[in-house]
Amino acid sequence: MLADDRIRAGADLDGTMDVPVPATGLGGKPFLMIGHPLPDGAEDTSWTESWPRLDGWKRWLTVTGTNHASFADFPVLLDALGLPDADRTLPAARALQLTRTYATAFFDLHLKGLAQPLLDGPTPQNPEVSFHP
Repeated sequence: MLADDRIRAGADLDGTMDVPVPATGLGGKPFLMIGHPLPDGAEDTSWTESWPRLDGWKRWLTVTGTNHASFADFPVLLDALGLPDADRTLPAARALQLTRTYATAFFDLHLKGLAQPLLDGPTPQNPEVSFHP
């Protein structure tokens, strides 16, 4: 996003931001962060440091019952094989559905200009998703 103006919006699916957002921001580009809750209310310091520097539209979502891998297909495979997945209580299919729903809404809003009320705040349909800060 920093180096290529063709990238108009970005999302971080529970990854540490290895390249910090500069103090000058991202040129107003929108950014979505979706992650799992850390123990004892801790936060990824790369997220807490980057959040105030994001100078465009932004959302930070936390999904209860997930772990780091919940936002990819790995948990779906674990569930299909009947294997345990540490610290995850949300079924993999539900985590995948939520990831797809919120990521699609974000990109539809910012790349297609389609209104997405889902991104305005918590919904009764998705009680696992909290909006942070």
